[in-house]
This record gives sequence, C-alpha cells and structure tokens, in this order.
Amino acid sequence: MPYATAPDGTHIAYQVEGEGVPLVLLAGQANSHLWWETVRADFHPARSTLTLDYRGTGDSDKPDTPHSTELFAQDVVAVLDDLGIERADVYGTSMGGRVAQQLAARHPRRVGALVLGCTSPGGPHGIERGDDVRQALAQPHAGAARQALLEFMYTPRWLADHPGPHHTLGDPRMPAHSRRHHLAASDRHDAWDLLPSISAPTLVLHGTDDVLNPTANAPLLADRIPGARLHLIPDTRHAYFEEARTHASPLVLDFLTTASHQP
Repeated sequence: MPYATAPDGTHIAYQVEGEGVPLVLLAGQANSHLWWETVRADFHPARSTLTLDYRGTGDSDKPDTPHSTELFAQDVVAVLDDLGIERADVYGTSMGGRVAQQLAARHPRRVGALVLGCTSPGGPHGIERGDDVRQALAQPHAGAARQALLEFMYTPRWLADHPGPHHTLGDPRMPAHSRRHHLAASDRHDAWDLLPSISAPTLVLHGTDDVLNPTANAPLLADRIPGARLHLIPDTRHAYFEEARTHASPLVLDFLTTASHQP
C-alpha cells in the first residue's frame, strides 16, 4: 500500500488503478476509498483512477486533531506530489465534493476539470437537510439509523435488487474521534466566497430526490462557479453515482473528454 506524507506528517494511503489521464475520486464523509469500489472501473476505458483514504479512514493515519475540508484538500495535493502528478481531473461526491471545491479554488494549477456530485457550498448559503432527516440518522438504535441512511442513499426499487454489501455507509474501521472530526469538517465547510475563483471547467451533478444533501444545493453551486454546467439525474437519491451508474459515469467521462479539448 503506497502512502503520501502530508505537511503535518500524517500518512495518507492511496490507490491507483487503470491507465491514462488521472482522475481523482473523492469519497463522502467518514468513508474510505471503498466508496468508489463498485463504479471506479467505469472510468478505466479512458482514465486511470486515483483514490485515497482520508485521514481517519482505511489505511491512513488517524490523528486525534481537528480536520477540515481544506486540510483534506492539502492531503490530496500530498498524494499528487508523491505520484509526480502536476495536474489531474477531480470528481468529488458528498463531502468529497466539498473537498474538491477547496482543491480547485486553493490549488487551481493542480485541477484540470472538476465534477461536483451531491454536494453543497456549505455555510449560511448552503441548504441544510431537514430535521426529519437528522432525527432519522440520530436514532439511538444503530440498526435503525443505518437503515435510514441506506434509504437516504438509494431508492427502494434499487435496494430490492442490490442487498449489499454497501460501501457508502461509512468506514467501520474508523475510531470514534475520527468520526467526530469528519463530521465537524463537513459541518464547518463554507466555500461560498471561494467558488467564483474556480477556473476549472465544472460539472455539477445531483439526484433529484436527494434529501441527505438537498438537491437545491446543486443550482447554487452551478450559479456561483463561472461557466459551470448543471445536470440533475431523475429519480435518484444521494448515491446517484452508483444507482444510476449507467447514466452518471458516461456523462462524467463525456464531460471530461470535452473539457480536455477546451482551449
């Protein structure tokens, strides 16, 4: 397992598969690279894929220190540096989309094209999930809370045909302090003032039925980032990228190919 070393000395595990122009895939909150396990091969006909285990997840170090989406973006840069990659396309979903915003705004020379999926600008301008969603996720019975999260991720018809395992429900290896740090990093994210500075060609994707990260965040991002395109995927929830992979993955590849030919 290769590791990069972040500026603060934290070791970040990463994974590279496929061949071709690199595409960085950034997972959701409290998840390792396994978030992308079922779909990353969709990109290999045209791209290599680069994932990482966020600090606190997978095989990366798990320091009990504050985390932030800006810090996670610095960890991505450390991985790119370790591989000698000057510039890569980036596809981030959920909290990974928040990290991708920080990366594209603060490290513009490292990002070619940008895809932001099921994510939010955060802060006072972001649209928060409803109290009913929060209460469902905070149920004291762990099994009930997990089932609620599963149903926020996928539609009932998809779950009926896909009993699992599901890799989008969190990394079971995470210690409690890492879970707290991830939640705080996502909650504190506020990229509103940074978004107009993003110069990378950008595609914003979202499922139309997402209540975990409300769909109303998608047009906020698309309107705030210069020249961004918006595409909503019908009848899908938070994990649209997996449930609607036959729609979403080709859409992303087509966008990246088009973006790479822009002057």
